[in-house]
Amino acid sequence: MCRRAVAGTVLLLGVLLLAVSTRAEPQHACRPAEFRVLLDVGHTVDQPGATSARGVTEHAFNLRLAERIARALRDGGFSRTTLLVVRGRGRKQLLARTRVANADPPDLLLSIHHDDVQPRFYSQWTHEGRVRAYSDRSAGWSVFVSRENRRFDASLAFARGLGDALLAKDLPFTLHHAEAIPGEGREVLDAARGVFRYDGLIVLKDTAAPAVLLEAGVIVNRAEELALAGRERQGAIAGAVLTAVQEFCAAPAATRPQ
Repeated sequence: MCRRAVAGTVLLLGVLLLAVSTRAEPQHACRPAEFRVLLDVGHTVDQPGATSARGVTEHAFNLRLAERIARALRDGGFSRTTLLVVRGRGRKQLLARTRVANADPPDLLLSIHHDDVQPRFYSQWTHEGRVRAYSDRSAGWSVFVSRENRRFDASLAFARGLGDALLAKDLPFTLHHAEAIPGEGREVLDAARGVFRYDGLIVLKDTAAPAVLLEAGVIVNRAEELALAGRERQGAIAGAVLTAVQEFCAAPAATRPQ
């Protein structure tokens, strides 16, 4: 047999083997209607978290943003998106979140928060006749995962994807949680995407599903507070979350970045 015929036969066999391999290992397809996202609304009405520069509670910010994200996800086909809202104070309300999440684990848990700074950086100003604490020193979002989560690799993969999606919306992140001061000093897992390690957070470490916490922005920063309260910023964040969830859903669990 001539060399040209041999080469042609080898090429044909290669094409056939590739076709068989492709049929045997179909590409992973995201089925949004089957993919369950649980949006954990950070803090409670009884223990509302940080207070913004204008006196609005973090819990109020968290709830509004979570509702906006839920609408974006449902409109994007993720109809099984639900909100997790609890009552109470202290450790009890934290354990209630993981109890609900683990009773019927979702495919992804995203905890929604808004950020503060350490009190040493507070200044004071008067707003509507009341003296309020504020700090314009830091601004931007940040994302947290726990190495103690049993799905850490998947959690980190989603955190990175969320960081990319937020950056694509021209929303910058903050690295003030990495500062070597009391109350901060968090390990940066991805300095290009604003991803931090925070092992001790109960909602991250004790949840059976991949779990990520988003600090959407710094509400003690007077300018950022106004942006975070507005529909444009909320819509941009919600759109970024939708993009990140779509990509995460479409990635086979075995091939998600480690």
